[in-house]
Amino acid sequence: MKLAILGTRGIPANYGGFETFAEELSSRLVNRGHEVTVYCRSHHTRSSRRRYRGVKLVVLPTIRHKYLDTVAHTFLSALHSLVKGYDAALVCNAANAVFVPLVKLSGTPVAVNVDGLERQRKKWNKLGQWYYRFSERVACWVADALVSDAKVIQSYYLENYGKQSQFIPYGAPAEKALTLEALQRFDLRPGGYFLYVSRFEPENNAHLVIEAFRRIDCERKLVMVGDAPYSRDYISRLEEMADERVIFTGYVFGTGYRELMSHAFCYIHSTEVGGTHPALVEAMGMGNGVLVSDNPENREVAGDGAIFFSLSDPEDLAQKMRLVLADPEQLDPLAERARRRARSTYDWEQVTDAYEALMLSLVKGEADEDPDL
Repeated sequence: MKLAILGTRGIPANYGGFETFAEELSSRLVNRGHEVTVYCRSHHTRSSRRRYRGVKLVVLPTIRHKYLDTVAHTFLSALHSLVKGYDAALVCNAANAVFVPLVKLSGTPVAVNVDGLERQRKKWNKLGQWYYRFSERVACWVADALVSDAKVIQSYYLENYGKQSQFIPYGAPAEKALTLEALQRFDLRPGGYFLYVSRFEPENNAHLVIEAFRRIDCERKLVMVGDAPYSRDYISRLEEMADERVIFTGYVFGTGYRELMSHAFCYIHSTEVGGTHPALVEAMGMGNGVLVSDNPENREVAGDGAIFFSLSDPEDLAQKMRLVLADPEQLDPLAERARRRARSTYDWEQVTDAYEALMLSLVKGEADEDPDL
């Protein structure tokens, strides 16, 4: 099949979960004999780059603005797609649903991965929240198939819009990295740090993690991996809160990211918005013990492989951190359950199987949104 992926920042992945998803899925589809094009933004992928891991890259400009970056680029990508004769396309993020009819003008069927409930993010003003809710409804109207990466999100679309979507989860790496170059770069030792990974935005609660860590007395470090292009005030606040034990690495990808994941003492996940969060799935796949904020989406992912904490009080997380510091061995059975869960439910090859079958059903005009992976 000749396939396209639109709506991400592009590959190689250097920003977040959708970009890693696009890289992992597209490269695997290419290995299976398909021709795949990923649309990339010019400030994330070099304009001279034409291929990566066998995937064709189309690098287009955008408007670098908090509210316009995604939609401006997807609009240009949809226009570009009209003359390419794709057999099927995957559009990422419900915010891009308004451009699905444009892609379909050429006869290309389209699936939309709706992501989580973006309108709940604190960074959006009233107009942004309205636009996301509008886009959710549009996605239900115009897409040939909807994809949810969490059962909670699948239920949301069914209950609120009467629209069935296909559940296909995110994938997780299965093997730990044995190298230590990233640890050496940040002066860390294996098992000597708590790890937090996320975009630094208020609803991901990096501030709560730092506040909880300040309340405990330990020699281990807290490594904060992430950044955010439009959250400088919030990031400055985090840096002011942190003591000398907190290390900010910025974005880390590829081998360095796997090294930090592989050698952490414990992973902390504190999101309150979204569906399946890639960093949590990846931490589970690497066999980490995980402390996870208690909400339906995170419980769906972590199951019985995590210790849950409340977001309403930093002391609850601090107490859970003291608990695992006092008895680290209690993390071992949790980590093993998390690893087994990741390998059985969040396997990249199974995820690719499901998307390949979905794209084929779109090409044949037989899309069925009911079956789940």
